[in-house]
Amino acid sequence: MVSWRPALVVSERRETSEARTLGLDIEGWPGHVAGQHVDVRLTAEDGYTAVRSYSISSSSPSGRLEITVDRLDDGEVSPYLVDLLSAGDRIEIRGPSGGWFVWSPETAPAAPPRALQLIGGGSGIVPLMSMIRTHAETASGTAFRLLYSVRSPALALYRDELLRLERDDAALHLEWAYSRETPGGWPTPPARLDRERTVAAVFPPAVGAEIYVCGASPFVESVTQWLVEAGHLADHIKTERYGG
Repeated sequence: MVSWRPALVVSERRETSEARTLGLDIEGWPGHVAGQHVDVRLTAEDGYTAVRSYSISSSSPSGRLEITVDRLDDGEVSPYLVDLLSAGDRIEIRGPSGGWFVWSPETAPAAPPRALQLIGGGSGIVPLMSMIRTHAETASGTAFRLLYSVRSPALALYRDELLRLERDDAALHLEWAYSRETPGGWPTPPARLDRERTVAAVFPPAVGAEIYVCGASPFVESVTQWLVEAGHLADHIKTERYGG
């Protein structure tokens, strides 16, 4: 059983009006694989504790631990992490955890990795961002595509960094789907992601891409169904979801 460790907040970075990235320093941190998560425990003065899981957003080779937290207004933990926690404060961390929804670049030239298709809804981008950063920092030649569904440009996590990474990395291709508001001059009106748009934006089934889908449960279930109906193999699809 992995034990709880004290973690010092060493940095904080506002991502959107509702989300913040926290950099944590943990003595003896073993490192992580892109896609993993940690548990965060907060303890009140009266001894009451609350525990929530958050995906790691930093890359594997960096050796850093960063988590990006999206505020839930009725949440017990996320409002504190997003709005109140400061550099120099301490929390408790357990992990890293997760061995299914993970990705690391292949090193054997005789076995080139399959193309990678990432599909994120809202804050479901967080573990996918760890994969994208790992891909960039290792100069992996794996063909990467990201389909990111988000309500508006203002709520898109890591938007500027994603655009920069796409510009600098010929292997990375981004597709944006805005459901409520689009950037100025966007060629299509806002609309929720549907089957037609999803199938058109991802690698075709013949490529045999490894697919990672992360987001709210209804989003993940719908996207997975569309992919299978379009001919993608179910055992090539890995999912991670949050919410009921």
